[in-house]
Amino acid sequence: MIDTLALALGHGLMAIAMLRLMMRAGLDDDPLIGAMTAETDSNRKSASASGRNAARRARDTGGGNGTGHDAPGEAAE
Repeated sequence: MIDTLALALGHGLMAIAMLRLMMRAGLDDDPLIGAMTAETDSNRKSASASGRNAARRARDTGGGNGTGHDAPGEAAE
């Protein structure tokens, strides 16, 4: 009787501990995967023509030297 009780108590406590570990919020969050996904998305956007055009429009309207392009020798498009 005592052996059965000891086995049931030990296994029950291990099951509760495992459930508590599995239900943690940060279990599936890996910051490295998030950084890799963001880098891949930015590379994909910079590789497409629409992404390059959007970046060029943002650069031309948001900053620069007031001439519509950043470098002194660049021709405006």
